[in-house]
Amino acid sequence: MIEPVSSSNLKEVLPLIRLYQEFYKVAEISDSKNEVFFSQFGESNQAGCQFIFRESGSVVGFATVYFSFTSTLAAKVAVLSDLYTLPSHRGKGVGKKLLEHCRGYAAEKGAARLQWVTAPDNEQAQTLYDSLNTAKSTWQFYTYNT
Repeated sequence: MIEPVSSSNLKEVLPLIRLYQEFYKVAEISDSKNEVFFSQFGESNQAGCQFIFRESGSVVGFATVYFSFTSTLAAKVAVLSDLYTLPSHRGKGVGKKLLEHCRGYAAEKGAARLQWVTAPDNEQAQTLYDSLNTAKSTWQFYTYNT
Protein backbone atom coordinates (compact mmCIF):
# COMPACT_ATOMS: atom_id res chain seq x y z
CA MET A 1 0.00 0.00 0.00
CA ILE A 2 1.32 3.44 -0.95
CA GLU A 3 0.56 6.49 1.13
CA PRO A 4 1.91 10.05 1.32
CA VAL A 5 4.26 10.87 4.16
CA SER A 6 2.70 13.13 6.77
CA SER A 7 3.28 14.06 10.39
CA SER A 8 1.52 10.84 11.40
CA ASN A 9 3.97 8.49 9.63
CA LEU A 10 7.16 10.53 9.11
CA LYS A 11 9.01 8.84 11.99
CA GLU A 12 8.43 5.45 10.30
CA VAL A 13 10.29 6.46 7.12
CA LEU A 14 13.25 8.18 8.82
CA PRO A 15 15.22 4.92 9.37
CA LEU A 16 14.89 4.14 5.64
CA ILE A 17 16.03 7.64 4.72
CA ARG A 18 19.13 7.03 6.85
CA LEU A 19 19.76 3.70 5.06
CA TYR A 20 19.33 5.43 1.70
CA GLN A 21 21.86 8.09 2.67
CA GLU A 22 24.27 5.40 3.91
CA PHE A 23 23.87 3.59 0.57
CA TYR A 24 24.96 6.79 -1.21
CA LYS A 25 27.78 7.32 1.30
CA VAL A 26 26.53 10.63 2.71
CA ALA A 27 29.30 11.85 5.03
CA GLU A 28 27.25 13.47 7.80
CA ILE A 29 23.81 11.96 8.33
CA SER A 30 21.57 13.77 10.79
CA ASP A 31 18.28 12.18 11.81
CA SER A 32 17.05 15.47 13.27
CA LYS A 33 17.95 17.36 10.08
CA ASN A 34 16.19 14.67 8.05
CA GLU A 35 13.07 14.98 10.19
CA VAL A 36 12.91 18.75 9.75
CA PHE A 37 13.69 18.61 6.02
CA PHE A 38 11.31 15.82 5.04
CA SER A 39 8.47 17.10 7.23
CA GLN A 40 7.94 19.96 4.79
CA PHE A 41 6.81 17.76 1.89
CA GLY A 42 3.32 16.38 1.65
CA GLU A 43 0.27 16.20 -0.55
CA SER A 44 -0.56 19.87 -0.06
CA ASN A 45 2.97 21.17 -0.75
CA GLN A 46 3.47 22.53 -4.27
CA ALA A 47 7.22 21.74 -4.05
CA GLY A 48 6.72 17.97 -3.87
CA CYS A 49 5.69 14.95 -1.87
CA GLN A 50 7.21 11.85 -0.33
CA PHE A 51 5.48 8.47 -0.47
CA ILE A 52 5.95 5.28 1.50
CA PHE A 53 5.24 1.69 0.55
CA ARG A 54 3.79 -0.26 3.43
CA GLU A 55 3.68 -4.06 3.56
CA SER A 56 2.14 -5.99 6.47
CA GLY A 57 2.05 -2.74 8.43
CA SER A 58 5.75 -1.92 8.00
CA VAL A 59 7.36 0.71 5.78
CA VAL A 60 9.60 -1.13 3.30
CA GLY A 61 10.24 1.58 0.71
CA PHE A 62 9.88 5.24 -0.11
CA ALA A 63 10.08 7.71 -2.97
CA THR A 64 10.39 11.49 -3.03
CA VAL A 65 9.25 13.72 -5.89
CA TYR A 66 10.09 17.41 -6.24
CA PHE A 67 8.96 19.79 -8.95
CA SER A 68 11.13 21.93 -11.17
CA PHE A 69 10.97 23.36 -14.68
CA THR A 70 12.77 22.78 -17.96
CA SER A 71 13.33 25.46 -20.57
CA THR A 72 13.72 22.93 -23.36
CA LEU A 73 10.11 21.82 -22.97
CA ALA A 74 8.91 25.11 -21.48
CA ALA A 75 7.16 22.98 -18.88
CA LYS A 76 7.04 21.80 -15.32
CA VAL A 77 8.85 18.51 -14.63
CA ALA A 78 8.79 16.12 -11.71
CA VAL A 79 12.13 15.00 -10.32
CA LEU A 80 12.25 11.62 -8.62
CA SER A 81 14.90 12.53 -6.09
CA ASP A 82 14.78 9.36 -4.01
CA LEU A 83 13.68 5.78 -4.50
CA TYR A 84 14.64 3.24 -1.87
CA THR A 85 13.47 -0.25 -0.98
CA LEU A 86 14.78 -2.30 1.92
CA PRO A 87 17.21 -4.94 0.61
CA SER A 88 14.91 -7.74 1.83
CA HIS A 89 12.12 -6.42 -0.42
CA ARG A 90 14.08 -5.69 -3.60
CA GLY A 91 13.07 -7.53 -6.74
CA LYS A 92 9.49 -7.91 -5.49
CA GLY A 93 7.89 -5.00 -7.34
CA VAL A 94 8.02 -2.38 -4.58
CA GLY A 95 10.25 0.02 -6.55
CA LYS A 96 8.18 -0.40 -9.70
CA LYS A 97 4.95 0.33 -7.83
CA LEU A 98 6.47 3.42 -6.23
CA LEU A 99 7.75 4.62 -9.63
CA GLU A 100 4.37 4.15 -11.26
CA HIS A 101 2.68 5.94 -8.36
CA CYS A 102 5.09 8.86 -8.69
CA ARG A 103 4.49 8.96 -12.44
CA GLY A 104 0.75 9.24 -11.84
CA TYR A 105 1.29 11.89 -9.17
CA ALA A 106 3.50 13.89 -11.56
CA ALA A 107 0.89 13.73 -14.32
CA GLU A 108 -1.86 14.72 -11.88
CA LYS A 109 0.18 17.77 -10.86
CA GLY A 110 0.72 18.83 -14.49
CA ALA A 111 4.33 17.74 -14.99
CA ALA A 112 5.42 16.96 -18.55
CA ARG A 113 7.62 14.10 -17.37
CA LEU A 114 9.14 12.31 -14.40
CA GLN A 115 12.93 12.28 -14.48
CA TRP A 116 15.73 10.98 -12.26
CA VAL A 117 19.38 10.02 -12.04
CA THR A 118 21.09 7.09 -10.40
CA ALA A 119 24.65 6.12 -9.63
CA PRO A 120 26.48 4.37 -12.49
CA ASP A 121 27.22 1.40 -10.23
CA ASN A 122 23.62 1.00 -9.02
CA GLU A 123 23.00 -1.87 -11.41
CA GLN A 124 20.01 -3.29 -9.55
CA ALA A 125 18.14 0.01 -9.91
CA GLN A 126 19.16 0.28 -13.56
CA THR A 127 17.74 -3.19 -14.21
CA LEU A 128 14.37 -1.93 -12.95
CA TYR A 129 14.54 1.32 -14.92
CA ASP A 130 15.58 -0.48 -18.11
CA SER A 131 12.63 -2.87 -17.75
CA LEU A 132 10.17 0.03 -17.97
CA ASN A 133 9.13 2.11 -20.94
CA THR A 134 11.70 4.78 -20.08
CA ALA A 135 14.28 6.73 -22.06
CA LYS A 136 17.87 6.68 -20.81
CA SER A 137 19.71 9.96 -21.11
CA THR A 138 23.31 10.37 -22.17
CA TRP A 139 23.61 13.74 -20.46
CA GLN A 140 26.33 14.28 -17.86
CA PHE A 141 25.27 15.27 -14.35
CA TYR A 142 27.23 18.06 -12.64
CA THR A 143 27.07 19.68 -9.22
CA TYR A 144 28.54 22.94 -8.03
CA ASN A 145 28.69 23.27 -4.24
CA THR A 146 27.85 26.67 -2.79
